[in-house]
Parts: sequence; structure tokens; C-alpha cells
Amino acid sequence: MYEDFVPERIAKLRIQKGVSARDMSLSLGQANNYINNIENKKSLPSMQAFFYICEYLGVTPLEFFDDGNENPEALQQFIEEGRKLSPEAMQHILHLMKDLNNK
Repeated sequence: MYEDFVPERIAKLRIQKGVSARDMSLSLGQANNYINNIENKKSLPSMQAFFYICEYLGVTPLEFFDDGNENPEALQQFIEEGRKLSPEAMQHILHLMKDLNNK
């Protein structure tokens, strides 16, 4: 199960970040085909490498495995900005979100 999930999730999050597999590999200090090999299911990252991958992608390991969260980096930013809102503004945003989800 996770043998397929991990490579697919890395590819999805990498594409959302807008970087190539080669650039990500090199940014992680690996050979230029490192991420490509993972995404093509030729290898899996070690635990330490997995943590570096999560850090690079801007997600926690928990967010990485939360496949119901399609865009964890954007959700983190949304929550961070939401924390800055006044209680009244937060209620307005919440109502707007509910309206948008009901359409």
C-alpha cells in the first residue's frame, strides 16, 4: 500500500511546489535521479531522507500521510493567516467558506 502511496504523494506535492524531480534531488543533496527513482517506484527513501523530503516540501510527516489533504502547504498558510484574524473576521471567513462549499 505505502509502496505506491509514498512515490505518488511525493510526485503530487513536488508538482504542486513547481519543482522538477532533478532540482528537488539536487536540493536534497542527492544524485540528480534520486527523486525520479522514488517516484518510479525503483526505491524508497530512508526515514532520515523522508524527513528531509517532508521539510523540503513544507509538510509534516502527518500531513504527508493525510491523503485527504490535497494541498497541505496551502492549508498551513491558510491556518497561519487565519490565526491573525480578529474573532469577527474569522466568523466572516468561516461563513464565506461554508457558502462556497455549499455551491
